[in-house]
Amino acid sequence: MTPTSTPFAGRLRQADCRVEDLRELLETQPDTQLAFTDRIEQQVPVYDAATLRAAISTEEGCAAVESELAHVLADGPGIFVMTGALADPVVDRVSAAFEEIITAERAKGGEVGDHFAAGGVNDRIWNALEKLAVDHPEDFVDYYSDDLIALAARAWLGPGYQVTSQVNVVNPGGVGQTVHRDYHLGFASPEVTERYPAHVHALSPVLTLQGAIAHCEMPIETGPTLYLPHSQKYPHGYLAYWLDEFQEYFTRHHVQLPLAKGDAVFFNPALFHAAGSNTTSDVRRMANLLQISSAFGRAMEAVDRERVVTAIYPTLLSRKAAGHDVDHAVSASAEGYAFPTNLDLDQPVDGMSPPSQADIVRQALADGASPADLTTRLAGHAAARRTS
Repeated sequence: MTPTSTPFAGRLRQADCRVEDLRELLETQPDTQLAFTDRIEQQVPVYDAATLRAAISTEEGCAAVESELAHVLADGPGIFVMTGALADPVVDRVSAAFEEIITAERAKGGEVGDHFAAGGVNDRIWNALEKLAVDHPEDFVDYYSDDLIALAARAWLGPGYQVTSQVNVVNPGGVGQTVHRDYHLGFASPEVTERYPAHVHALSPVLTLQGAIAHCEMPIETGPTLYLPHSQKYPHGYLAYWLDEFQEYFTRHHVQLPLAKGDAVFFNPALFHAAGSNTTSDVRRMANLLQISSAFGRAMEAVDRERVVTAIYPTLLSRKAAGHDVDHAVSASAEGYAFPTNLDLDQPVDGMSPPSQADIVRQALADGASPADLTTRLAGHAAARRTS
């Protein structure tokens, strides 16, 4: 394929978007050779949770799996599924917690917005991560201690990632989304997107990993997400998805995989995708949408990480004392990146950077510090980062 612009040709233009270029790219993809997958379904690699957990039990095996998943996201179809990633009991508990939050927010009323779909048609919990942590800390810790969520995040973003979560419930008869790409450039208008140089179009996808955890059984009629495998490789994609001809192409050529409760799907944010329509009369299709950000980028939502950590710390202590590994829950809740900070006060004494908030929490856990002691440590850490 000869693209209309090279990745270093300055700025990309919407006027240069051609469906023929996308079609040629998608039709010339080689078969993906994978070592750990259970099967390939509609071009999408499907991994069995038990197989993955066995493979990542050694450091070498974990590195090999992470390399394969990164390859799938970047150079392969751009999407993979993990079957049975979370056990039903913890999913059910968290689903019940989400329903409580939805009910409380409905009672408050007010305007409801959504991305790429009509506001108010479905139920959406913004900043579900913080709300779950504050209202249901034990459920939070058990849910985000999952090793496969952490595996997917590390594979694409490396350590120090930031987790945010938005719950989406597509109600019976709820209409799906229009095709789109996701954060960062996916949330900018074509006029704004054209102002970014081509190399930023290439950079945007590696700053974020999109994921979804199925909180109920999701046969096709419930409208699980639609995907266009390999479309993340189309250089003009952030400009193209707005155009009618690309939306029509997506409608004709997308794939759609059913999911079971507890399954997880992760995909490159540049993949063309859209939530499907729920044509059932009795299923509220609930998914926890994970937007996991690189330590070098910023998440879409503001999360009070100190509030989250303070809320869950007693549970972290008790789970750790019972022999459970809670490190992934720390990664999902605390700020894992040391900067920006006030280097006059917050000196990188023992290395290239000062301790992050996550480092403070991990040290407190190692010390068996009380919740009150953690509060003092976090306050000192925050004070050292202020410039006034």
